[in-house]
Amino acid sequence: MAVYSPEFKEQLIRKSLPPHNQRIADLGRESGLHVNTLYKWKRQLEAEGVIVTVKKTRAGQWSTKAKLAAIIQTADMNEIERSAYCREHGLYPEQLDAWQTAFEATDLDEVPISKEAQAIDRRKIKQLERELRRKEKALAETAALLTLSKKALAIWGDDEDN
Repeated sequence: MAVYSPEFKEQLIRKSLPPHNQRIADLGRESGLHVNTLYKWKRQLEAEGVIVTVKKTRAGQWSTKAKLAAIIQTADMNEIERSAYCREHGLYPEQLDAWQTAFEATDLDEVPISKEAQAIDRRKIKQLERELRRKEKALAETAALLTLSKKALAIWGDDEDN
C-alpha cells in the first residue's frame, strides 16, 4: 500500500474544486487511484478545514431562512460585490431583488396558512365547541340539582333536626 503525502492529497483534491472543477472520476483515472480513495481524502480535508466546499443549490431550493440571510448579507454590498456573491452562490441579482420585495411585502398578520393547517384548526375548533357544549349542559344540570335540593330543604326541612 502506497503512502501519499498530505501535500499530494491536497493538490489532487483541489483540482476537483473551483476554478478547475475536474470530476473525481477523471482525477482517479489520471492518478491511478480509486475514486473512493479520493472521496475519502476529500472528506478528511473538509473535516480538517483545509478545504471548504460550498454546496450548490438552485434558487428554488433555498429555504426562507437562507433567502433572508442572503438578503441581509448583500444589503450593504455594492453592485460588483453583489454580482460576485450571486455568481458564487448560483443566483441572479434579480432573484435577490424579488426575494427582498417578497419579504418587504409580507405582512406577518397575513401569512398564508396551508389548507391542511386550516383543516386541522377547524377540527380542533369543532372539538372544543363540542366539549364546551357538554360542559355547559353539565353545569346547567348541576345548577338545577342544587336549586332543587335547596327547594326540597326549604319545603321538608333538614332530616338531621329530628
